[in-house]
Amino acid sequence: MLLTTGLLTILALHLLSTGVRPNARASKPSFVLMEALRPVQVIESQIADDASDFVHNYFDLVSVRQENLLLKREIAQLQGRQRQMLELQAENRHLAELLELKDAMGAAAIVADVIGSDATGLSRTLLLSSGEDQGLRRDMAVISDDGVVGKLIATSHHASRVLLVSDHNSALDAFDQRSRARGIVAGVVEDGLTMKYVDRSEYIKPGDLIITSGLDSTFPRGLLVGEVSRVSQEGPGLFLNVELRAAVDFRKLEQVMILTSHPSPVAADGNS
Repeated sequence: MLLTTGLLTILALHLLSTGVRPNARASKPSFVLMEALRPVQVIESQIADDASDFVHNYFDLVSVRQENLLLKREIAQLQGRQRQMLELQAENRHLAELLELKDAMGAAAIVADVIGSDATGLSRTLLLSSGEDQGLRRDMAVISDDGVVGKLIATSHHASRVLLVSDHNSALDAFDQRSRARGIVAGVVEDGLTMKYVDRSEYIKPGDLIITSGLDSTFPRGLLVGEVSRVSQEGPGLFLNVELRAAVDFRKLEQVMILTSHPSPVAADGNS
């Protein structure tokens, strides 16, 4: 096919170069040759046009792809800024709630960020972003807008550590808001809280709220500690077994409030 096309092309060029007259008999083969070459030329022209269109389309696609990448990058940046704004709004809302609690209590207090937690599993503690330079000292009460968190057990210039009320070494004086039964709230090694030394004669039931009594000179009276989840009288002991659910979800704490002034202890009257 290529050889035939080549020969016909050479013949056409020869006839054109010899200056054949339009009415000459030799012109008829040239017309035949041109007609024979016409489909080939049409195909070649189409191929050239297609190639040109392909090149233009390719560069257009490259340009569109670059624009898409730029748009995706801008969208990702806008989404990142939106997430930051939402996070700032959540932090501001939480801070406002803590400040409202501070005003309601009428106590001197500062707000600190939670920057770490105990990694050994031997105790339940949190690390805070404020310390002695901000006026913090050992045994200060730490609370959130949900209730009691714990108390400070160590401080440095710019950090402090909180022993959570859920730690088994923790203890605070509290009472049942409904029945007024008193006891000592402490953490359980496994998980949760227990209220110790509640007399078997007391009537405590699941759903009761346990609040601070203010008798331990650390926590002011009336702060929520937890809710009674289970009560039993197993064994011959003198006291009830009272299990609590903590009011605070310690795993979700981001900010806390530290009371920098110790409340004055109140007298224990058994019914107050």
